[in-house]
Amino acid sequence: MECYLDNSATTRAFDDVAQLVADTMTKTYGNPSSMHHYGKVAEDIVKKAKKQIAATLHCNEKEIFFTSGGTESDNMALIGAARSREKEVGKHLITSSVEHPAILETMKYLEKQGFEVTYLPVDKNGQVGVDDLKNAIRPDTILVSIMLVNNEIGALMPIEECGKVIKQVNPKTYFHVDAVQGYGKFHINPSKMGIDLMSVSGHKIHGPKGTGFLYVKNGVRIVPINYGGGQQQGMRSGTENVPGIAGLGRAAEEIYENLDSHVETMRELKSYFIKAVCDKLPDVSVNGKTDSDCAPHIISLSIKGVRAEVLLHALEDKDIYVSAGSACSTNRPHVSDTLKSIGLDKELLDSTLRFSMSVFTTKEEIDHTVEALESVVPMLRRYSRQ
Repeated sequence: MECYLDNSATTRAFDDVAQLVADTMTKTYGNPSSMHHYGKVAEDIVKKAKKQIAATLHCNEKEIFFTSGGTESDNMALIGAARSREKEVGKHLITSSVEHPAILETMKYLEKQGFEVTYLPVDKNGQVGVDDLKNAIRPDTILVSIMLVNNEIGALMPIEECGKVIKQVNPKTYFHVDAVQGYGKFHINPSKMGIDLMSVSGHKIHGPKGTGFLYVKNGVRIVPINYGGGQQQGMRSGTENVPGIAGLGRAAEEIYENLDSHVETMRELKSYFIKAVCDKLPDVSVNGKTDSDCAPHIISLSIKGVRAEVLLHALEDKDIYVSAGSACSTNRPHVSDTLKSIGLDKELLDSTLRFSMSVFTTKEEIDHTVEALESVVPMLRRYSRQ
């Protein structure tokens, strides 16, 4: 049995999404900037996708800007906000110590450009403290960027509380949320949550790779980071990826059609998996929370006495596919900043795997994975002691 449990890295596209992408590439393949019939059809496809996405966020479709994915959306938000506000507000930015590299590396770039960045600590569950955030905000704070869900351990950040604090302490400060792992798993209303900018990636929600969007609240000013033909209100020049946008819109619509039932099923499978593994194997610990105050689809397990990369390939031999940390930055596992930030014991830093589910995950896959772990872990532990 093949068990794909690396859905935080990427997901299988919905069948109708894949078909829609193919049809858009071969039948309705016009350039939306063209003035003829094919161009109008393509333009309508882009407009429809905006409406589909806006409906999931209860926002205006004009607040949606299409990108190539989460990384570009993050760069567009951070660099665009920093450049537009440094003279008006200041040069101070805030983020957390457990953000995705798309945020952390962009922050490092901005530091080299003369900006100052405060990196907030997290607790043992990987969550930012609202009081820590409150104390870090200054009159010259341009922007705060905090992820909705941590991509490695599934920690759910107190986004709504953070949004309230930011606006109370400094109403001029923009609030950016990297929602790549949270969109399609939670109901998100940016306006009610105090979110000014939000990044989303298509291939995490059964849409096409190379697609994503940035939500920009009406009235929020950022400058473009690329220039050209002035598409998307001049915010993101370049011919729109119409097939990808069509697929992204449909994926967003479909993932939210039955969101609550999908999430409930994933939470049940998550609890079932954790209990089964911990009952059958000693010296296994779960990183982060396991209740409703965390992501429903991500499970981080530290398995003492076994190197993560070795166990990953042992499971791969049984057609079970998981991650050693995050798969978003490299295919060569490295020591996780997130695991270090939550204070994980040093001996477990290289013994942690991430299992991540989707709407396609079944109980049979979970049972097969538990059986495989029960079989290979004791054997690998014996070898590691030799």
